[in-house]
Amino acid sequence: MEVILIQDVDNLGGKNELVKVKNGYARNFLIPQKFAVEANSSNLKQLNERLKVAAKKEAALLAEITKVVETLKASPVKITAKTGTSGKIFGSVTSLQIARAIREQKGYEIDRKRISINDEIKELGTYKASFDFGNSNTAEIDFEVVSEA
Repeated sequence: MEVILIQDVDNLGGKNELVKVKNGYARNFLIPQKFAVEANSSNLKQLNERLKVAAKKEAALLAEITKVVETLKASPVKITAKTGTSGKIFGSVTSLQIARAIREQKGYEIDRKRISINDEIKELGTYKASFDFGNSNTAEIDFEVVSEA
């Protein structure tokens, strides 16, 4: 029997997936627990519509991510830090400082948890940070650490 999963089921499949299972498993567990619906013609049409809507949302999200990445790559983000006379930074630059600088300079709100810095930053200079936008959408962007004075 073929069923359409309404939500993720361990060891079976993910949401909006068409799977083939035994009749008893479908009728006695999946359908009564509202994990799945029978794969008849009307439910298949609804599944196709949901998949089309999800594809459109994914395309719009990908376009927005591309726009943000292009804006961030246009010019490096400048982060100011207190430094000593030798050019060493008091402390280090964190993902929180990068997120604040992007919000102030570029106008985009990026969660600091999505930013990863490749190496510890203790001196002035240009560095790279990786951004994970989810769904295997990543970007690497340059930022510059400059002295406050």
